[in-house]
Parts: sequence; structure tokens; C-alpha cells
Amino acid sequence: MSIHSISARRAALIAGCSAVALSVANQAQAGNLINGDSLLVTTTNYEDIGQVAGLVANTTQIPGGTANSNGNINSVWNNSSVDGQFGVTSPLTLLDLNASNASTLASETLNTSQVVTSFSSKSELGLSITQTANGPVATFMGYTPGGAGYPTLAAGMLDVSNADSTSYIDTTNVASQFYKGTYTDFAFNRSVVAVSANGAYTTTPTLAYGGDNNRAAVLAPNGLYYTVGNSNSGTTTASQLTTTTGLEVVTPGSTQNSKMIDKTFNTYPTYQDYSKDKAGKTNNYRGITYYDGNIYFTKGSGGNGIDTVYTVSNPNGQLPTAATANSATISVLPGFPTDSAKQTGANFTPFGLFFANANTLYVADEGTGNATDASANAGLEKWSDVNGTWHLDYTLQSNLIGDTYNVSGWDYQETVTGLRNLTGRIDGNGDITLWATTSTTSGSGDNGADPNQIVEITDALGAMTLPTNESFSVFDQAQVGLRYGGVAYAVPELSTWAMMLLGFGGLGLAGYRRARREDAIA
Repeated sequence: MSIHSISARRAALIAGCSAVALSVANQAQAGNLINGDSLLVTTTNYEDIGQVAGLVANTTQIPGGTANSNGNINSVWNNSSVDGQFGVTSPLTLLDLNASNASTLASETLNTSQVVTSFSSKSELGLSITQTANGPVATFMGYTPGGAGYPTLAAGMLDVSNADSTSYIDTTNVASQFYKGTYTDFAFNRSVVAVSANGAYTTTPTLAYGGDNNRAAVLAPNGLYYTVGNSNSGTTTASQLTTTTGLEVVTPGSTQNSKMIDKTFNTYPTYQDYSKDKAGKTNNYRGITYYDGNIYFTKGSGGNGIDTVYTVSNPNGQLPTAATANSATISVLPGFPTDSAKQTGANFTPFGLFFANANTLYVADEGTGNATDASANAGLEKWSDVNGTWHLDYTLQSNLIGDTYNVSGWDYQETVTGLRNLTGRIDGNGDITLWATTSTTSGSGDNGADPNQIVEITDALGAMTLPTNESFSVFDQAQVGLRYGGVAYAVPELSTWAMMLLGFGGLGLAGYRRARREDAIA
């Protein structure tokens, strides 16, 4: 584990700084990964190494046939036209960025033998930060090794994101059957990763999401993790997959565990003149947040169920646990869409959520649904709770939807279609600053692998109609082979506030130099 701290990039404190204030600053930030008043970002970098580096176009066999490309970043994703589950594992890096200018305060790349992500899986790496008695804890999900009898983990492996979980071997899973070889199974655990402020991290393997993606995790005040994801890339209807998906509750620790919450919840299982939804796919959730005693989550992709915002009841007035998971009930948040994705193509495709207060909810919309979604709802939606029912106030799209850009080293022009993960900060002047990762489209073989951006916007919190003077700006630029996943604002630590108070009497701070994007990951 290596943490590159702020000291390598920070400008010098100029004369007038008191010795006490300087001491507080050193204590607050030396060696920290999460520094406070910063934007923590999960990222991943593509590497043409290992198994993917061994691909030979028109020679190497992959699930579905013969590979049509080697591991070159611009063409490797064309292999998805042969292998519908094609994916490449990649290292997972956390960046802590100055919330004002995006300079890098710290970064850490996790050991790829312990945890990886799937580079082109755009729905992965959703990020949350929870304030605990021991400081901030960041949570997200990744793939971890299954142990003895299962493959070791590394960057550059193929189809891990669609492989089995060690909790169940699905003989209809094409990827696992193809790559099984001499292993017990080609299987990997979907695990919660928890990272403390100093960069130390733990993993908790779940029983869930076999055959598909783990998306996001949040640590609730009761000490339990709540996760969302998807399962079943095969054709089975086995309960071992269809009841280990969607919203799960997980107890932190080294023991593999998870329990699906409200496993009977199944929105619109059949339609007149429409085929039945695929088993387990109506619970294909991808964004999650905790706010004021409740869990909220989204579904915004796939042709099954309802793409909307959900919540879950609290049995006996408490968040669901493994013991009460079956008695909790999932429901659509009142006022949010109830159209079926299969029938309409989805009027909304919600992703990340951010509560500004109990009556104001911002929703990132990816813009991958029907024409209504792409034109009217893609971007950043602002919803207000009026007498228990949520109403869409407006959607922020200026300088975002339809914008195009090019990235050096990348062969395709990118067009922004919407937003994925989301975070925010309440400012002291009645405004709110929000940051989000973009979703894009291009001519590449898999748009999930496209270089995306982090954008920001300031909104008037009290506005109920679309302001005419608000537009997005780029907070951090796209770079070939880099994908931004989740974003989470880290509130200032008490020691940081102490430094500020001590320094107001004569503390001069030189400005931070904006880090070049190439230097962001050392």
C-alpha cells in the first residue's frame, strides 16, 4: 500500500503562520488518504498486461468465438461483439482531490492480487463516505479472490465481472465454463471494500451478485453495509442467483456473508404481449445512499422492471438486518416514475443520489433510456418532496448534454449523454455545489470504457424553477485509459477547522498549483 500525500504537491506556507497552526496542519494531513474538504474519487486505469496482452486477433479463442482484436486500448473492446460478457480487470485507485481546484492531495492504488474492478463496467465503483467515531470510512465494491482451488487475481484478466461467485456454480454461465480449466470454478467474490482515512483497507466477501456486477456499498450508522448489484449472466432461474442480488445487507468481517432484502420484490414480472423479465433482473440496482435513517437506491439500466428511485421499510423502526431482511419491503419512492423499462424503453435512467436536505433530492440520470430520457431527463434532476410526494422541479443540462470532446491517444470523439455517480456540498450562501461523473457515447466497442470526466455545477438550493445562469464545468478532464467511477465529498475534519481558526489572525496560504492530470496517479 502506498499513499502519495499532499506534502509532495502542496505550496509552502508563507510568513505569518503561527507555529501552533502549522503543527495542527501537519497532524491533520500527514499520511492521510482522506483529507477533508476534498473530493474522494474511485478510478481505474486500463493496462494491456496479463491475459488481455495475450490476445491475438483472428487467433485467440474467447467465449463466443475468435477474438477480433489484441489488447490495444482503442480496439480491444470490439471483442464484445464476439463475447457479450467481455471485460478486463484493472487496478483500483482512490484519488483525494482538492474540492476547489482538483489538485491531488493523496492517492492510493490497491493491491491487484487482493481486489480489482472491471475496467469497462461503467456501473461499478459507486462510492460513499461515512463519518464514524474513528474518522471517515469510504466504502465501495470490487472483485476479490475465492481462495484455495480458485484462480488468483490480477490485472488484465478476462470476463471476471461475469464469472460465478464462489457461493454458487452456475453451469449455464458461459464465461465461467469457458475459463474453468483445472480450477474448482472460474469464480470470484463480490466484496465490500472499506478504506479508512489513513488508507488502510479491509474487504468483506459477499454471497451475492454471481455472474454479474457489484455496484456500490454504503456503511450505515448501525455498523452494517448495504450493497446493490446485479446477478445471473446465464440462463438459470436458480434461487441461489435470483435471491442473492439487488439490495443486500452485509455484516463487516472476513466471513463471507450477505442477505437479500425483500427477496420477493419483483416489479412487473409479466406484461401483456411482452415476454417475462429475465430471472433476477428486475432487481438490477446500481446507486445507493443512506440519509436520515433510511436507505435509498436506484435502478436505471436493462430492459426489465422499473427504472426509478426506491426505498425500503425499516422493520421495528430499524434499518433491515440479516434477521429482518425478509420482513422489510421495497417500494418506489412516491412520485418517482413507475413506467416499465420493457414497455417504454425507460423515461428515466437514474444513477447516483444526493440529498441536500429532507425535502430536496438530486438524481443523476445517465440518459440511456428512450427519447424522453435523452432529451428531457438526462443530466442532473432536482426533486422536491411536497406533502409526501416527490416532484421533479427541473433538470440541469446546460454545457453538458450533447457536448463533445476529444482525448489524446483515443480514436473516438466523445459525446456526453448524462451523469452517473454524484455527490455534493452545502455551501453557506444558500447554494449547493455538486460533482458527478459523466456518461458518454462514441464509436468505441464498449462505451463503458470511454474516457469520461468529472463535472461540477452550483445550484441555488431554494430554486423551484430552472435557473437560467447555471451551467456545468469540467472539474477534472478525461484521459485515455482512465475511467472515473464514484465521487464522494469528504467534510473537513475538526483538526482542519482548528487550523483555519488559528490561522485567521495572520495565516497566509500560498495557492495550490493545479496538478497536471498525468501526475494525478503517481
